[in-house]
Amino acid sequence: MEKITYRPGGDEFAYVFGGRPPVAHLRSGDVVEVFTEDCFGGLVRGPEDLPSRVCRMPFLNPVSGPFFVADAEPGDTLAVHILDITPARDWGVSSTFPHFGALTSTTHTATLQPPLPERVWVYGIDRQAGTVRFHATASDHTVDLPLDPMIGTIGVAPPGFEARSTLVPDTHGGNLDTPELRPGTTLYLGVNQPGALLALGDGHARQGEGEACGVGVEIATVTTFAVELIKGVSTAWPRLETDAAVMSIGCARPLEDAYRIAHHDLVGWTQELTGLDALDAYQLVSQAGRAPIGNVCDPNYTVLAAVDKALLPRLGEVYGDAHRRLRQLAATPDA
Repeated sequence: MEKITYRPGGDEFAYVFGGRPPVAHLRSGDVVEVFTEDCFGGLVRGPEDLPSRVCRMPFLNPVSGPFFVADAEPGDTLAVHILDITPARDWGVSSTFPHFGALTSTTHTATLQPPLPERVWVYGIDRQAGTVRFHATASDHTVDLPLDPMIGTIGVAPPGFEARSTLVPDTHGGNLDTPELRPGTTLYLGVNQPGALLALGDGHARQGEGEACGVGVEIATVTTFAVELIKGVSTAWPRLETDAAVMSIGCARPLEDAYRIAHHDLVGWTQELTGLDALDAYQLVSQAGRAPIGNVCDPNYTVLAAVDKALLPRLGEVYGDAHRRLRQLAATPDA
């Protein structure tokens, strides 16, 4: 195992998955500590820094990478285990801005009413207390919310030599925006191009299910992750594994198609892991499953289908037990 540290320079962040040369080479089993910038590139720091004024499209949602994984080829699966996410600053920001979010007119849901006003919220982060403080902007109301850091955007190069904006979630991963991408979670991504070309960024101090306004509590992070290459096993859609559950991710518009994709994948995965009949697996997921929403504001929406491992009979090894092996690295002193 090798520990690699990478901190990108100001002009080294990527805004697409695919189409960029790698910044470093990894091998299966390597651990990486990487600095990631927030979705605004660190330019929104206070109430006067309205995103429409200080940010420039399409330079939003920067990611660090890509990382070339040795021996990764199309048809393989890359397991990425998140070991730690530490906020890099003692503050985070959120906002509303024109034509973005679930409860305003957008380019895809065009209506005649004016867009919501643009506003910035600054959140204080207390790492020792494990809290994120919300301050209302039009009153004196404050409340401390649990610090629950996550990575909003993580993926590999898409298929067909495409380059996809980091704002878009799809089969390659991307802007998944699910709170489940927290420390202790393993993400499985199908490899589409040699080296996989993994990249990540868009940290959130926390985010509610659905990311309704389109913006979490956006933070820069120092994120530590480990990779394992699973040869000869393909993965059509991103999948997650924790100690307690397995989850499939679907990305699409409309929302029900994302729901269908996630549940179709989870039913098939449940059948594969347990040997259950297809309809029995469908019935079990129907009654025992959960469907947390990642986002309802990006170019594609994200829905998860989740089921607890304890409810799956004769559960076979998930991806050759990669999650357990990678999880153990969290207890390794030099990891």
